[in-house]
Amino acid sequence: MTEQAISGFQQALRGRLIQSSDSDYDAARALYNAMIDKRPRLIARCVDVADVIAAVNFAREQELLLAIRGGGHNGPGLGSCNDGLVIDLSAMRSVRVDPGARTVRVDAGCTSGDVDHATHPFGLAVPFGIVSSTGVAGLTLGGGTGYLTRKYGLTIDNLLEADVVLANGEVVTANRSQHPDLFWALRGGGGNFGVVTSFLFQAHPVSTVYAGPIFWLATDAKAVMRAYRDFLPAAPEELGVFVGLKTVPPMDPFPKDYWGKRACAVIGSYNGTAADGQRALAPLLDAVPPPIFNWMSAMPFPAMQSLFDPFFPKGLQWYWKGDFVKSLPDAAIDTYIEQAGQAPTALCLTHLYPIDGAVHRVAKDATAWSARDATWSMVIAGIDPNPSGAEALKRWGRTFWNAVHPFNLEGGYINFMMDDEAEGRLTATYGANYKRLASVKARYDPRNLFRVNQNIQPAAV
Repeated sequence: MTEQAISGFQQALRGRLIQSSDSDYDAARALYNAMIDKRPRLIARCVDVADVIAAVNFAREQELLLAIRGGGHNGPGLGSCNDGLVIDLSAMRSVRVDPGARTVRVDAGCTSGDVDHATHPFGLAVPFGIVSSTGVAGLTLGGGTGYLTRKYGLTIDNLLEADVVLANGEVVTANRSQHPDLFWALRGGGGNFGVVTSFLFQAHPVSTVYAGPIFWLATDAKAVMRAYRDFLPAAPEELGVFVGLKTVPPMDPFPKDYWGKRACAVIGSYNGTAADGQRALAPLLDAVPPPIFNWMSAMPFPAMQSLFDPFFPKGLQWYWKGDFVKSLPDAAIDTYIEQAGQAPTALCLTHLYPIDGAVHRVAKDATAWSARDATWSMVIAGIDPNPSGAEALKRWGRTFWNAVHPFNLEGGYINFMMDDEAEGRLTATYGANYKRLASVKARYDPRNLFRVNQNIQPAAV
């Protein structure tokens, strides 16, 4: 790759081409997960689709390793690479709402907070995750679970179409009638098939919600987890609620008497009035000891989506492990509590997010995301601001996962996988859908240009 070729590439871009000699190179290459340190040769900060086409063509012609960065929230750092080209979409952040059709056109550099900001004035929301700094593109292509999932499905269940730059530089629109095989694969197959530059989502009526966290001390964790497990199947789908094991953060506004104490939390959002939300939660709260605090209240939905943003800024050390969970027997609950109690830092956590309701009403082969018979998606997150704690996070996460995995399904959520997962984990995740994914990959990316991801190998032709 000559300097002349690089110069020609820069001239083809409206956006910037950042190199290691630039003063802002280190800031531009920095990842959300500071445990991952990669040094790309070039970073193309694209501002439009033409820039993306130029970048894809350049990477293909120069035989460069290629990584795609959307909102920049990826846990295993798959939005970057060493010695290759990063297509950085973070400057592409347009959101256009059609309130009559209840649809939202979203650029691939957007975070879920960008979308919430645009949709909330119309009393609408798209089912995304639980942290507003999460990138829409990565969340969507992996599946997408959050507070609205039980009622309205996964993020991909609300995807109507996507504009995609393919490995050959062609731009296509994928939906149910155009490139339906690609549309099927994008809904859960990750970034394997091209660079999605925009998404069209179905939005739903969501405005003020009854939402927030409820905390108990860890001594009540078994009672809370058992009650939550038994409560969930009959809970109204308007209530998106998950259970977690964590530590009371040693900071305001948490009660100082409980700072640093191990805890069990139920965190939820009811899409409706406070009175209806209280009635929905009553069977759970009546079955458990009194909490140390209950901060559920009426609030705008975007406020709930961003409630935990201050605790998880860019630049922390992260180590994630995940599983899909079918059932939660008492023995599994005991194991979760025991392992969570060994957490090396106060930020470490484990959550169980519901996979039920609307998700179960979609067939396993209707989208690439096939875990339609799971009950929860589990994440173990080792988190520490101090780089010296990285190895302790990894040890804890792996030990925890090895202890609970025998209770769980074989596959896991690709958005919760690090890049050190065992061989075969991806095929177990997609199950019967993997073979079709490999065929779609062979059609749209036969040379595997898009391989810095949870990679699906192209089927042999």
